[in-house]
Amino acid sequence: MPVRRITLVAGLAAVAVLGLGPSASAHVTANPRTAEKGGYTKISFRVPNERDDASTVKLVVHLPQDHPITSVSVRPVPGWTAKVEEAALPKPVTVEGTQLTKAPATITWTGGKIDPGQFEEFDVSLGPLPADTDRLLFPAEQTYSGGDVVKWDQNPGGATEPEHPAPSVTLVAKGSATPAAAAKPSDSDSDDTARLLGGLGLVAGVLGVGTGVFALTRSRSRA
Repeated sequence: MPVRRITLVAGLAAVAVLGLGPSASAHVTANPRTAEKGGYTKISFRVPNERDDASTVKLVVHLPQDHPITSVSVRPVPGWTAKVEEAALPKPVTVEGTQLTKAPATITWTGGKIDPGQFEEFDVSLGPLPADTDRLLFPAEQTYSGGDVVKWDQNPGGATEPEHPAPSVTLVAKGSATPAAAAKPSDSDSDDTARLLGGLGLVAGVLGVGTGVFALTRSRSRA
């Protein structure tokens, strides 16, 4: 095989593998993944910056309105300003004996930045959590310094994980939650890392083969 063709094949293979980057990117997630029904919990929204040419400068998290949460407080994050805003509910809801017509609807963080290759965690204390549902979704919007907005708002409950799944928390009976899960990477994070490492390994393998064949071709030509 001519040297030029070998180089071209290796280059195309590398580009094809590196092109998988977006699908192997990490998601915005809520940790821990489980919490107790009827209780209070701290949720950490983990936000990775998946762009090489822009920083994350804004995060908006939407709180569930079909199962409103009445108590919301945020932990200060250096460099960031958090704002919790209420909104009218689609219909009145009774929570712990009190009828609600409005509830916290969004949390917005601005003022800071998450640079390429970095991530940030935004901690929120929430409660009481509803007892009449098994899962809460927290759709999020991640804004980059270039103006692009990535919406993490797709339902992750299907057989195949969507491209932009909304952060979610599974609600379990009292005594069944696993708080330690907050310190563990999510399954999707692990899958993303594995795909990325696998892709890089394939690139290295292709380039290694190309280099070996190139060296062999040179040695034969000299002979």
